[in-house]
Amino acid sequence: MSSSTPAARIDMPRLAFPALVLANLILPLGPVLVRLSDVGPVAAAFWRLALALPFLLLLARPGIRRTPPTRGEWIALVFAGLVFAADLAAWHVGILYTKVANATIFGNMSGLFLPAWGMLVLRQKPRGLQAAALALAGAGALVMMGGSYDLSIGNLKGDLLCLVAGILYTAYLLIVQKVRGRLDSWSVLAVSSVVSAPALLLCALALGERVMPGNWTPLIILALSSQLIGQGLLTYAIGWFSPLVLGVSLLLQPAVAALLGWLLFGEWLSPIDMVGTAAVAAALVLVRLPSRA
Repeated sequence: MSSSTPAARIDMPRLAFPALVLANLILPLGPVLVRLSDVGPVAAAFWRLALALPFLLLLARPGIRRTPPTRGEWIALVFAGLVFAADLAAWHVGILYTKVANATIFGNMSGLFLPAWGMLVLRQKPRGLQAAALALAGAGALVMMGGSYDLSIGNLKGDLLCLVAGILYTAYLLIVQKVRGRLDSWSVLAVSSVVSAPALLLCALALGERVMPGNWTPLIILALSSQLIGQGLLTYAIGWFSPLVLGVSLLLQPAVAALLGWLLFGEWLSPIDMVGTAAVAAALVLVRLPSRA
């Protein structure tokens, strides 16, 4: 899989980096909306995909006609869909057993796993400002974790599930980045979602969850924000950046989750949380500077 994580490309479009940042500003809405829905957590993951799927297929149709996936790419997309289904199932269940901040931090540990993959497996050593960005982002994440993480028996089950989800999400991103070298983002997202949705429905039914909602609003917002817009932007941007840049950008999500907790649930941001948030934001600026030079 070494070819699946190329370094940032020189010919990247101007919208690639803004799309990457915007995706990581929108995706943290997911845990809040899962909590607000009146269906089971895995059922919420199913509706997240199912409600977005008609739009995804419509957007993907021109790309699939123009560049049909090869046999190997079909296999990779099916595997990506199954991994993404497992990721969402583990994360959505974990959200209900731990704090929103904890779920976001552990669910986005790919922000550290991706740079580790790049350095240890692909031998992509960060240099100059990128090394500083990685160190600053890692320090910011640790500061936020120390400020908001509450390790307890009550949270342990949810924390472990969200950590498993973070590992699965890292694998999903690596597979997607590989096929994004030739296929457009909507094709990748639509085909993988076609695989993920029925897998999540079967899982929800097997767990005996409530599947049909009484209130559709949180699920519709979840589908539009997390799957269609957030995941769509991330899938578009992922083909243009190295694991280092992707990892640093994903560390923005815990900062946004902390802000949402403050604004929506009155979870006041401590000075430590603010320092961690500022460190991650500064890391995003630093990691972008080399490509501008």
